[in-house]
Amino acid sequence: MDWTHYRFHSEWPLAAPPAAVHAVLADVEAYPRWWPQVREVTRLDDRSGRLRVRSLLPYDLEFTAREERRDPAAGVLQITMDGDLDGRARWTVVPAARGTLVRYDQEVDVAKPLLRRLAVPGRPLFRANHALMMRAGRRGLAARLRAVRAAV
Repeated sequence: MDWTHYRFHSEWPLAAPPAAVHAVLADVEAYPRWWPQVREVTRLDDRSGRLRVRSLLPYDLEFTAREERRDPAAGVLQITMDGDLDGRARWTVVPAARGTLVRYDQEVDVAKPLLRRLAVPGRPLFRANHALMMRAGRRGLAARLRAVRAAV
């Protein structure tokens, strides 16, 4: 087993139309306004940016995200990542009974030296840290969507 390789999957039911959810998720530069653990996004060009994230544990992860696919009709946003995390992440936005179901899939290798050294004993903490970040992201996205709907 490669202790520095991770696969994550989250599903977020949201009471908003898929097009609105996709639009908010596509605006990566705005993530720090609604997702507390996304500390900084710096646009590099029209298809890439540098992100700095930090959840509960006392370390930042920095990586470059490059857009691989943006398909509003299919509800897909997909990136490749390199830096402290190397791999891919994908949002899939689909209609659901009460609005939208958002699926997040991420497969990465940790490249940050400290996290590689702590890979075996730290793995449960790293997974819990990610889960906390995703829970806060779901709450933040739901609040952002409510604010967008109220402004319309």
